[in-house]
Order: sequence, then structure tokens, then C-alpha cells
Amino acid sequence: MGIMKEFKTFAMKGNVIDMAVGIIIGAAFGKIVSSFVKDVIMPPLGELLGGVDFSELMIKLSDAADGPAIRYGAFIQTVIDFLIVAFAVFMVIKGINNLHKKEEAAPPAPAAPPEPSAEVKLLTEIRDSLKSREVG
Repeated sequence: MGIMKEFKTFAMKGNVIDMAVGIIIGAAFGKIVSSFVKDVIMPPLGELLGGVDFSELMIKLSDAADGPAIRYGAFIQTVIDFLIVAFAVFMVIKGINNLHKKEEAAPPAPAAPPEPSAEVKLLTEIRDSLKSREVG
């Protein structure tokens, strides 16, 4: 039973849960980017290149209708997906790094001077009392 308790402790650590949330959000983000590339970027790009549908670009390896083919159009689309995701991640990391630099550059607030000891307070009162006698 010791291994189950150890696994539960590992699985419930904050880092593991944070990582799981990140993976789920990353997968959803990947679907959004794939749709963006397939449905928004590729149609105008294909139109600019003379009405080419990138998803249909392939080299057929046999004459059969459903035969094997090298689908380089899908590969081009996947490369564009990757570039968009990589750029988005780069921008997020760059923003985080800029925030860290600003935090490091900000000077720390000056610490309040320490409270004088009882002896120092008494000596200050005596000094002030003597000064007031000299003046008057």
C-alpha cells in the first residue's frame, strides 16, 4: 500500500496538476490554431496561388483511386500550424520575461529605520533638554 500512497502524494502535487491543466489548454489551443490555418489562412493563400487547395496537394504512388499518396499539402498546413503555435508561445514567453525584468529593475522599497533603543531615546531627550537650557 506504500506505493499507492506515494503515487497519490506525487499526483496531487501542485506542479502535476498545473501541468495537466496546461496540456489540456494546449490541446484546445492546438485545435483553434489548426482551424485558423485550415479555415482562415489557407483558403486565401490558395486563392492567391491560383485556386490551389493545399489539403488536396499530393503525389499519388499508384493509379488506384484510394491508393497510397504522399500528402505534402497536409504537411505544409501542419508546418504553418506549428509556426503559428511557436510564434504564440514565443510572444507569451517574451511577455513573461519582460514582466520579470521590470520586477528585477524596480528598486526595493527602502526599509524603515530601526526603532531606536531605550538608551538612545533617553540620551536624545537629555541632549534636547540641555540644548533648550543653553538657549534660554
